[in-house]
Amino acid sequence: MESSRQRVVIVTGGAQGIGKCIAEQFRKEGDIVCVIDKQPGEDHYIGDISKKEVLEAFCKEVVSKYGKVDVIVNNALPLMKGIDECSYEEFQYALSVGVTAPFYLVKLLSPYLSKGASIINISSSRDRMSQPQTESYTAAKGGIAALTHALAVSLSGKARVNSISPGWIDTAYTEYEGPDATQQPSGRVGNPMDIANMVLFLCSDKAGFITGENICIDGGMTRLMIYHGDNGWTLNDGSNE
Repeated sequence: MESSRQRVVIVTGGAQGIGKCIAEQFRKEGDIVCVIDKQPGEDHYIGDISKKEVLEAFCKEVVSKYGKVDVIVNNALPLMKGIDECSYEEFQYALSVGVTAPFYLVKLLSPYLSKGASIINISSSRDRMSQPQTESYTAAKGGIAALTHALAVSLSGKARVNSISPGWIDTAYTEYEGPDATQQPSGRVGNPMDIANMVLFLCSDKAGFITGENICIDGGMTRLMIYHGDNGWTLNDGSNE
């Protein structure tokens, strides 16, 4: 018999990278973790969450097995392509994975959310800043950040909904030296545990008064002002080449 305190946790895109780390940390807490990912594997549900029927079948299986859901982590990675290369269909796919699927997953599971349920949406620091040629990914991440506070209001009293915006996270846990590390005010590049730790905190009673919030975990990069010729920063725009 399952313990009544054992949580049922859903992690999308949980077979690799940040999602895999999040899933592993919940398992260490003794929780039941249901992962859906399009990557092949034997220990998770295989499916493309851009497809409505896949989401419906996955949710039906989770509900039939456990009858409840305590945590939903919308982590699956949308496609990144820019305005020069991204087709209409690819842009739609990115939004389907990054915004529509999280919305529909929560909608399907809303009747089964346990008291005190928590929903975590993984956005990106790109929801507030950009590099060239990243429109599909950036739009999806901006969308899920906004979806977060909308869901938090709609699910008031039923579930807390928050989002996390990671900056540079190296999923191979590489320890960088030199400018790659020191350009961040924290002095290092992030790793998946930096995100997983916040996910677990936001899903705990310690975060019971936090909802509708977006927390940026980027080593301080989005707070660093950069001007050409100031504090050692130099822009090479190719004009001198």
